[in-house]
Amino acid sequence: MGTGNGDGEHGSCESEKRGMEERVLRREEIKNALEKWNKAWDDHDLKGVMQLFDEEIIFENWTGGKMKGKDALQEAWKSWFENHGGFRFVSEDLFIDEAEQKVLYQWLLEWPSPEKGYEGKKEQRRGVDVIHFRDGKIYRKYTYSKTTVEIAGRRVKLSAEAPEK
Repeated sequence: MGTGNGDGEHGSCESEKRGMEERVLRREEIKNALEKWNKAWDDHDLKGVMQLFDEEIIFENWTGGKMKGKDALQEAWKSWFENHGGFRFVSEDLFIDEAEQKVLYQWLLEWPSPEKGYEGKKEQRRGVDVIHFRDGKIYRKYTYSKTTVEIAGRRVKLSAEAPEK
């Protein structure tokens, strides 16, 4: 059923790879864990957000940037959380595949825009996370975002350049 290359990152039937000792979450447990996780995001609680990640997390953001390992991800996000500007994720839809321990999570991010020429203005960005659970923790998280966002009430096409920091 998977379409991956067999390396475990993007497919090949993950349920076949889970050992008998690993914790498999029921649908309701996944939903409850994500609700608690979203609360940590809303509270800008980096420690709380990190609790649901596996030590070997692989995270890929909407620009294609990739992080490996919980410590590296926490360090990468530290300044974002310290200077959060009131960002928040609004849950729009959630699809949970209990058998495969995978989630599709559709969200709306509201935050001060980092886009050139719009810095600090209210931005709304829609996206989807593809989340893989293993042993009760998120061990893969792939984030995808629309290429047009709403900033201060206007539709703005994202630039190909990363914003300067």
